[in-house]
Amino acid sequence: MKFFVWLIRVLVFVLLLVLALANTQSATLNFLAGYFWQAPLILIGLAFFVVGLAAGLLSSLPSLFRLRMENARLKRELRTARDVPVVPMEPPMPPLI
Repeated sequence: MKFFVWLIRVLVFVLLLVLALANTQSATLNFLAGYFWQAPLILIGLAFFVVGLAAGLLSSLPSLFRLRMENARLKRELRTARDVPVVPMEPPMPPLI
């Protein structure tokens, strides 16, 4: 199974490398107010990938912190629950008729 995973990874890497080498022509990215950026197409694609990756990681930070706080709270509750002795409860008495 690990062999197939590594084989797929190598194939994807080779495919992306071939695409990168095939897209070396220059491209112009126009911004507002007359600014532009002229660079190879693969460099522009890589820049957008990195910006998207950073935006995705930044958007996941609030939920990550919330989950860490909840995990710490649950661990504290578990520690206190382990310290409290368990009192065995007797079953309720059946009604007397």
